[in-house]
Formats: sequence, structure tokens, C-alpha cells
Amino acid sequence: MKIVFIAPFGIRPKGTLFARMLPLAAGLQTLGHTVTIVAPPYTNPEDSGKVEMVRGVLIKNVRLGPSNKIASAALLAYRLFRTARLEKPDLVHLFKPKGYGGVAAFAHILLKQLGKRLPPLFIDSDDWEGPGGMNDLHPYSRAERIVFRLQESWLPPRATGVTAASLTLQSRLLGMGIPAEKIHYLPNCVDAGPAGNRTAARRKLGILEGAPVLLLYTRFFEFSQDKLHYLFAEICKKVPSVRFLVIGSGRNNEEQLLIRAGEEAGFSPALILAGWVETDEIADYLAAGDVAIYPFADNLLNRSKCPAKLTELLLAEIPVVADRVGQITEYIRPGLSGVLCNPDDWQEMADRTVDLLLDGTKGRAVGKSGRSFLLERFSWKDAAAELEKFYLHQQLLAP
Repeated sequence: MKIVFIAPFGIRPKGTLFARMLPLAAGLQTLGHTVTIVAPPYTNPEDSGKVEMVRGVLIKNVRLGPSNKIASAALLAYRLFRTARLEKPDLVHLFKPKGYGGVAAFAHILLKQLGKRLPPLFIDSDDWEGPGGMNDLHPYSRAERIVFRLQESWLPPRATGVTAASLTLQSRLLGMGIPAEKIHYLPNCVDAGPAGNRTAARRKLGILEGAPVLLLYTRFFEFSQDKLHYLFAEICKKVPSVRFLVIGSGRNNEEQLLIRAGEEAGFSPALILAGWVETDEIADYLAAGDVAIYPFADNLLNRSKCPAKLTELLLAEIPVVADRVGQITEYIRPGLSGVLCNPDDWQEMADRTVDLLLDGTKGRAVGKSGRSFLLERFSWKDAAAELEKFYLHQQLLAP
């Protein structure tokens, strides 16, 4: 089959395309299909109109429109729709039912209802966008929130099939009246890859080889900052030689808040803020760690997410201490692939983390088991094969 993926934004600098769309596209191509990703590169305007090959997958970045937001939205949606159609695909798969791609999908569905011969349209849901979800996180205008909420509620029920990245999203799609057989559970998966260079990363970061390193790989908005400050303070008291390696950037000055809390609580000398790290360097940075924490507040936004960063940590053989929330429980099975904590019990996470930092043998065993569990249950190769079956089945059922 010739398949077109419509991306929600450009391939850079966000890692969403690398974490989900690209490996899925590559997996489908190993099965004999041809996949083209069509992207609106408003996040990387330097790639406007650029055609490139990434990991064997063809990516077509449509040309950006004028600076006027409304005119640009209409033009970008049209260019996404037109570029996808010119590929003459057997099916189109939209990733995220919102934004420019959502407008293109609306046109696709409407024209098909009017009798235009167009390929089946599939939609991927990997976040809850409406109230309680991304709409509450981002500084969208009131008009944008209304549009995104309508797109999320109107598009999936009218698609040929829908893929859901989490069990919570699957449940919410069922709540829209979509038949269960039209929904395919498609969590984030992994491909086995080479281990990162622990020694090189530690040398670059100025970390002594014997120092215990606690990883926090994050965008900060998934948890209370007070909780993070509490955890670092408690862990530093019990493991004074610890180093806190923080990978990722915040949206609302979270790094400065962390530095200030460290100065007040005494853990600032242990802080190493790596900031935003390029995709091809992540493996090395993760390899520098001994234990990772994954705090996750129990709310709709987090329950709906399928945290790709968690899969990267597990794949890197890092023992993870995480909150028992949503999709995390699919990846971490206590005693098998990691440690789960009550999200409201901050002290429990601190204590369990200290245990692993002080017992390297136990930590390495948990890390190794976590990686094995992940590769066995969440392989992109297997996910692509299951998605292929879903495509074919839905096309047979489609009128």
C-alpha cells in the first residue's frame, strides 16, 4: 500500500515525530508498504518546502503561508490536503485530530461525503486535547480552544479507523460512540538500539565515574514543582554524593525555580541542568544515569498520555521509580520492570529512589529486567504488523 502520514507539526525541534511517526512508518515500510510523511513545518520554518529522507522515510515539508494566522491556517491545511492527495495514497493517517492537519482531515471527510473518491482516512489520538487536556496546558486563544475541542470530537467518529496511544484515550473514544472494532490500541513502542556512551557523557558533564546519578528526563509540566523540590531535597539528605541530571526544558521558568529551591534546601551543588538535548545525543545522556524518577500527577492530561520519555529510560536499562498513573502502569510492572509509587505519597518515591541509588546491584537488575520487558511487549516491528492488519480489516469493512 501507499500510505501518507499527516504530521501535526514539523520534524524539528519536537521529538514527537521521532518517537512515534517515524519508527511506525519505518516498520510499515519493512512490511512492503511505502510511507510518506507530509508535515507543516511551522516549528522549523527553515524547512519550508523541503523534501528530505529521514531513517529511510520520505518527509515532505509543505511551504508555509503568510504571517496572518487565519490566512496561514487555511493555506497550510490546503497544502497538506493537496500534497497528501498528489501522493495518490491507498490510505491517509492523520496524527493528532487538531490544528492544520485537522482542517485538512475535515476537508477530506466532507468531500468524501459529497461523493469525491478519496482514500480511507485514519486518525491517531496520542493526547487528550480538549478540556482537562492540552487545551488547559497551552496558552491558546479562546477561538483556538473551541476549534481544537470541535476537531477532537467531530473527526474521530467519522474516520475509517482510529488509533489510540493509551487505554484512557481508547476509553474516551469509545465514549464518543465509536465502535470498539474501529479503535486500535497503539501505545508508543521502541526499537532496540546501541547503548549510549556512559563514560563520554559523564566526562562531558563533569560527573565523576563513582558518583550516583539520578535522572529526570522531563518537560516539567507533568507534576507539581513542589513535589520535585521535595524529592531532590530528601534524596540529597540521604545520598549526599548524588548528582541530579535534569534533561529537558520547562515552559514556565521551572529550571530557575529548581535552582532557587536547591539554594534554599542545599542541593543546588548537585544540580546538573542539561536543558534541551538533541535526539542523537539522548542515549549518551541517559547512559550517564544510575536511577531515574518519573513523577506524574494523577490528572486527565497525564492519564491520557503515552509517555515516550519513559520508554526511552527503560530502553536505556535505567531503573525507573514512577508514579502509578495511567499508561505508566502498562510499562512498569512492580517487581518486573520498575518501581511504582502512590502519586500522592512523595516520601514513598524518595525512599524507593534512595534504595536503588544505594544498592547498585539491585538497580542494575531492575534496569535490565525493565529493558527486556519493554522489548518483549512493546516492539515497533510488532506494532507495525498489528497496524497493517487493522488497516486492511477496516478497509474491508468500509463502505
